[in-house]
Order: sequence, then C-alpha cells, then structure tokens
Amino acid sequence: MTAREAAFFELFEAASELALRGAVTLQSLVLNYEDVEQRIAELESREHEADKVVHAMMDKLNKSFITPIDREDLFTISKDLDSITDSINTTGHLFYMYNVREIRPEAKAIVDLIVRGVENVHELTKELKHFKTSKIIREKVREINRLETESDRLYRDAVRRLFVQETEPVEIIRWRATFEALESVLDTCEHVANVILGVVVKHA
Repeated sequence: MTAREAAFFELFEAASELALRGAVTLQSLVLNYEDVEQRIAELESREHEADKVVHAMMDKLNKSFITPIDREDLFTISKDLDSITDSINTTGHLFYMYNVREIRPEAKAIVDLIVRGVENVHELTKELKHFKTSKIIREKVREINRLETESDRLYRDAVRRLFVQETEPVEIIRWRATFEALESVLDTCEHVANVILGVVVKHA
C-alpha cells in the first residue's frame, strides 16, 4: 500500500477517534450532570474537527485517481463516521434544549452502549487498512450489531416505561425524543460497520 492510499485510512482513524472522544464526553455528561453548557461546547468542538476530516477526505478523493477501496465506500464510511459525531453532538444539545433536570437510568445505559459501540468502530477503522487479511473485522462488526440490538431493546423498554409510568406530558415529549436520538447513534455505528464488512466481502 502506498503512502497516498494509507492516508485514506489515517483519516478514518482520525474521524473515529473524534467520535469516540465525543461519546466519552457525552457519557461524562450523563454520569455527572453538571456544567452542561461546557460539555456541549466540547461536543461542538469535536463536531467541527470531524467536519474538517470529512472535507480533507473529499479533497483527497477529488485529487486521487487510484483509491485503496471503492470511492463509494470511502465516501460512505467517511460520512457515516461524521454522522456518529454529529448525532452525539445533537443529543448533547437536547439535554440543554429540553431543560433536562435529571438523567434517567435508561439514558445512562444507552450511553454506555454508545461508548462501547464507538470504541469498536474505532478499532474497525484502525484495522481497515488490513481489510484483505484481517481476522478481527468480522468479530468487531458482530459486536457492534449486538450492541445495536441491545440498544433497540433498551430504547423500546424505556419508551414503554415512559408512557406507563410518567404522567407529565412535557416529560414524555422530552424523553421520547432524547431516547430516539441516543438510539440513533448506535444505528449509525451499525451502518458504518456493515459498510466496512461489505468492503471485506468484496475483496475476499
């Protein structure tokens, strides 16, 4: 692999590291619900940095005649990694916008899954440069799929509990939207994992 080709994978690693830093910041926010505006500012910073990585990837794609994997896959993986950071940032803003006073335990549980999911995505991007010979990509993809399934279950249980136990309409609106936003992060993790698996299958 040439240095020019390796640079694509380095950008993926940079993007997934930013997503992971965002996930850890979100977890810190829900576990210690203080300094909300400061944590949101940190999430915004990660998002801006991630946007720069996407722009660098697009510039590189435009200037490269030969790419290590299909251009469509490079574009999709790049956009999905950026979407993870975007969705984490959006979720953080919801806590402020909806004036959340106390974090529900289900939110903490889903955020824990988010961190684990993004950790696995980061491991995938580090391994992607070895996509033709890697022995662990499929394992990481299966784990991300499992985490997404678990987040689906937590989301459904959390929303049902909200409608069964909560009597305040504003609280229901507030948390239903927040749970949806949290769960969507794992959906995006799963999508990027499946695209990476597709790259492996194409070159098997």
